[in-house]
Amino acid sequence: MNTGACNPFSRRHFLSSNAYGIGSVALAWLLKQEGLLASSERLKAQHFDLLAKPAHKPPQAKAMISMFMQGGPSHIDLFDPKPELTKHDGKSYTGEIKQDDAAGASLEMMGSPWKFKKHGQSGIEMSELVPHMGSIADDITLIRSMHTGVNNHGQSIYAMMNGRIVGGRPTLGSWVTYGLGSENQDLPAYVALTDPRGVPVLGVDNWSNGWLPSLYQGTVIRPREPRILNLDAPMSLRGEAQDRYLGFLGQLNQEHLARRPGEFDLEARIQSFELAARMQTAAKEALDISKESEGTRKLYGIDDPATKEFGTRCLIARRLVERGVRFVSLFTGNQTWDHHASIGTGLPAACKYVDKPAAALVIDLKDRGLLDSTVVHWGGEMGRLPVIQNRAGGSSDRSKVGRDHNTYGFSMWVAGGGFKGGHVHGATDEFGHHAVENVVNHYDYHATLLHLFGLDPKKLTYKRNGTDQVLVENAEARVVTELLA
Repeated sequence: MNTGACNPFSRRHFLSSNAYGIGSVALAWLLKQEGLLASSERLKAQHFDLLAKPAHKPPQAKAMISMFMQGGPSHIDLFDPKPELTKHDGKSYTGEIKQDDAAGASLEMMGSPWKFKKHGQSGIEMSELVPHMGSIADDITLIRSMHTGVNNHGQSIYAMMNGRIVGGRPTLGSWVTYGLGSENQDLPAYVALTDPRGVPVLGVDNWSNGWLPSLYQGTVIRPREPRILNLDAPMSLRGEAQDRYLGFLGQLNQEHLARRPGEFDLEARIQSFELAARMQTAAKEALDISKESEGTRKLYGIDDPATKEFGTRCLIARRLVERGVRFVSLFTGNQTWDHHASIGTGLPAACKYVDKPAAALVIDLKDRGLLDSTVVHWGGEMGRLPVIQNRAGGSSDRSKVGRDHNTYGFSMWVAGGGFKGGHVHGATDEFGHHAVENVVNHYDYHATLLHLFGLDPKKLTYKRNGTDQVLVENAEARVVTELLA
């Protein structure tokens, strides 16, 4: 028998030509037997969009703005005064301590070189480095007992962003937009405002949709003009010509999608293109701060080169939530707050960049009646240790030394959306290393936020590989009711 390449009945030809026939049937049968193959009816029934959806229960928050200070702001120099640390300055730390950088480590304690004072009727103590944040003390809840317990940036960022210390999972913003959709179909539901100095550690993972449909990924708005590229159609397509073209394209897309039920990435891509067309007008208006009053621009520090950039992004964030955007994340540049050395100059500079604009955001939202329904967050993935790091060559110049990572006890603040005002929650030990009172883990924080959005952490699920996936997985997670108004 001739078994050459030209024989149409050769075994090789048979297997090759049937690779997508008998083989695929067998695979489908096996998947069905294992319960891993969705029926065509089920695929057709599933649909994802960004239309506004009801919460599981009446919500207090409708939107959130998160100012994420990547790198680890030093809580013991900004929000958590430690008189005992100052008293023992220069002495050796005798307690248990976790150093991330063994090469630069020391046990020499360093009290904060900056003064603290009480602010507002609540008397919350804050550092002289953040006077503007001090001015909103009565509007915020200052959490002094945050904890992730994973001592490097990546793992702790993941914990704060997606609930676990590993990547590949949806971020909080993706979960919220998946659960609630958006109140404005002409703007992205979830926006990431990045720093012109660079994206934070982990890059796009900070606004990733993970395994949720890509419709729920954060939309990056550029830190420089034009903030969104290619919003304007070519002159030859503007007006009626563009309307006809988009109408015809929409018809083709829907016919294409109808023949491919369950292709959620395709569905998300089509919806993204349709959103891009609607954004030609809406996004330009939302991102244009030129019509804001001089008083508002001055409030955000846009008249000052030192605060103009971050102030502009904070003002844009307010304009976005004002127009129905559900979730906005503002980021500082890569390792802006990671002061392993030169904390004496680096920390004041980092504070100057964000202090006034961050406070202005809270003030402006409150003046416009938006703070009650908008959660505002300020904080990073960690704090710093109470001991000196990198005393190179035995130098006595404190401005040149730094502090190592500390995820066992650190500070951040929240405001609006159902959180208390003028409240301090939790405490670290006398030296500021470990959270010891009313500890708030990252999963407690997420459970509390979902509660304020009217979302039940156990009901906000996404079916993946036959299993219900959730944001809050830890069985010990709780809604921290002590933080709530």
